[in-house]
Amino acid sequence: MPDTILVATAESLTQLEDVAGKVLVAGSHGGIIAAYLGAKAGAHALILNDAGLGKDRAGIAGLFYLEEIGMAAAAVDCMSARIGDGADMLARGVISHANAFAAICGVKAGQACREAGERMRNAPPPRLAPLPYTEGRSKIADGPPQVWALDSVGKLVPEDAGRILIIGSHGALHGGRRESALAVDAAAAVFHDAGGGADRIGFSRLGPLNERGIPAATVDGMTARIGDGRSLWETGILSRVNAAAASKGARPGDSARQFAARFFSGGA
Repeated sequence: MPDTILVATAESLTQLEDVAGKVLVAGSHGGIIAAYLGAKAGAHALILNDAGLGKDRAGIAGLFYLEEIGMAAAAVDCMSARIGDGADMLARGVISHANAFAAICGVKAGQACREAGERMRNAPPPRLAPLPYTEGRSKIADGPPQVWALDSVGKLVPEDAGRILIIGSHGALHGGRRESALAVDAAAAVFHDAGGGADRIGFSRLGPLNERGIPAATVDGMTARIGDGRSLWETGILSRVNAAAASKGARPGDSARQFAARFFSGGA
C-alpha cells in the first residue's frame, strides 16, 4: 500500500486546504460541480455524499464524471452520515455507490467509508485533468430585489447581499457550524435538501438564517438537481421553510418561483 497517500477529510470542496495526492472524504454532495472541484484540487480519489440521489440521480453524477478521467470515486448513503461533515462521513458513513475505478480497488455498496478510503489509496492516479466545467451563476429576474441562481455557495460574492438567492448547494451547515449558513445577508435564500439525510442535517441552514431574519427554504431533492441552481428555479418544490419565510406566506409545496415572488417589492 502506498504509505505516502493519506486519507483526509473536509467539510466542503468549496473550502479546501492542501489535498493534492490524498484520498479525500468531503462533505459535499456527489454532483458534477463537487467532483470537478475535488479533481481540480488534485485529490488522488474522492468519497462524497450521495445527497439522497435526487432528481436525475444528480447526487452521484460526479462519480461518473470522474470515471471519464480515470479517477476513483465513491459516495456514502446520505442517511448513514451527515452531508457537510467529512469527519462524520469517515467515522460512520456507509458506501452506497462506487465508480469503476473505485470498484477495482474493492470498494462496494455496504462497506464502511473508512475501509473504502483505505482501499482507494491503492487506486491509480487520475490519468487526465478534470473535464471543463463552468459553474453556473446567472441573474434570472430583475426584481427588485434581483434573483440569482448559483450552482454552489462557493460562487457567492459580496454583491449578493440583498438579493434572492436560489442555490444548488445542500441545506446543511458545514460541520454543524452555524456561521457557515450563508456568507451574505440575502433578501431570501433557497437550498437543496439533499434528501434530508442523517440527523435531518439537510435542513440545518434554515434555523440560523431565521435567527438573522433571512427567509429561507429547501427544495425537495426529488424535484430538482443538486448542484444546479437553475434546476431549483425551474422545477424545485419546497420541502421546508423557516419561520421568517412562513411569515411571508411561504409554505412547503410552493415552487421556488412562488417563494421568490413573495419577496419582490409588493409581495407575490
